Amino acid sequence: MLVSFVCEPLLTGLGAGGYMLVVAPEAEPVLLDFFVEAPGRGADPTARSELVPISVSFGDAIQVFNIGAASVGTYGMAAGLCEASSRFGRVPLEQLAAPAARLARTGVEVNLQQAYVLEILGDIVISTPEGAALFAPRGSLLEAGETLRQPELGDALERLGRDGPTPFYSGDLAAAIVEWVSARGGMLTRDDLAGYAVVDRAPIRVRYRGRDVLTNPPPSAGGILIARALDLLEADDEPPGTVRIVEVMERIQAERTPEFLAGLEDPGFAERFLRGPLGSTTHIAVLDREGWACSVTCSNGSCSGVVVPGTGVHLNNMLGEQDLNPLGFHRHPPGRRLPSMMAPTAVLRDGLAELVLGSAGSNRIRSAILQTVIRVIDEGLRAGDAVEAPRLHFEDGVVYVEPGIGTTGLEHAGRTISRFRRRNLFFGGVQAAERDAHGAFWGGGDPRRGGAAVVVSG
Repeated sequence: MLVSFVCEPLLTGLGAGGYMLVVAPEAEPVLLDFFVEAPGRGADPTARSELVPISVSFGDAIQVFNIGAASVGTYGMAAGLCEASSRFGRVPLEQLAAPAARLARTGVEVNLQQAYVLEILGDIVISTPEGAALFAPRGSLLEAGETLRQPELGDALERLGRDGPTPFYSGDLAAAIVEWVSARGGMLTRDDLAGYAVVDRAPIRVRYRGRDVLTNPPPSAGGILIARALDLLEADDEPPGTVRIVEVMERIQAERTPEFLAGLEDPGFAERFLRGPLGSTTHIAVLDREGWACSVTCSNGSCSGVVVPGTGVHLNNMLGEQDLNPLGFHRHPPGRRLPSMMAPTAVLRDGLAELVLGSAGSNRIRSAILQTVIRVIDEGLRAGDAVEAPRLHFEDGVVYVEPGIGTTGLEHAGRTISRFRRRNLFFGGVQAAERDAHGAFWGGGDPRRGGAAVVVSG
């Protein structure tokens, strides 16, 4: 996680938020919620600046993101990372942070996938002088092979390792961030940061093909929708084909009503929702031989472009993400966790994690995770093959497909199809770790996002 702040600073970082699912041997699984909250405690809403819309092209699809100080929510990353380290870690945080801090100062070489992310988010990162100084230091965006250096981030990571989360929530860094954001029309206040807390949640559990699937519960929205989709497919006698998967995706999208979104804060909502009739971002997934499993998804949204001088913190734009604000912007009361699609997930057989996964990808997260689970559990693919397999996504009446997805059945069903010319990060960035029945490990790092999988022996 710490190194990802350095290598993927637009997609994650200290100004972001996330969720971590931990499955420990002989213990109840726990979901740490350190996602972004709506700010505004003690702020004057009339002083809020306007969101700045930016169109981002994925080549074969365009999505609008909103940025600027008014898009910045209360970040949870520093709090969540320190909480996870103190409860589950075996190595001191200061020692863990040192390599990432060193890499931030010496620089990381931009690879092709990182260069592509910089390119499509270019209008965002150059929207402020501070962002442009980092990502376009010579007047043009960094390209593959060039070096990205972030010395202030290095200092911040070193401070995190030494002092924990306090400087980011009630100390000098928090004060500097609040002053910078509020001066530009943002709603983040000292009370928002001082009141932030990591929340323990019990994961949603749904049965699928003789296994238990654990995923992110409300008030996040993505996990419960994935659980609902698996619940629907569990009633089928055979593995789902393309047409059936799209049918389920369409039904799940229809479930995301204003009533659904309003109910996410109700403690009993998940049980009622899943009892009904059947019918993003970066991710890291880990399994070990002792039976531990961890799935963590972190996100800066598409980033706000707001980099606070002297802090190393590039802030999120969660208040400007349409997927997190489907009923309109600035509707969430201060302190409310935003209803993310992020859904760190684990599949257990007889109580032991056999597949741990999650994805980046905004509203495509749930479809990417769903298809990967289907390919591993129903089709018997290894994690790497399942992650690399072509995907589809249904949204607003359109089926988006990558090359390799058969469309004949969809065409006969009268579906509107949008074809991508090549694999694209539009379809998410799944990272998955798998352990087979013999105790061998497998992994899948999504090539759409420059992902990697490593099996460590010894």
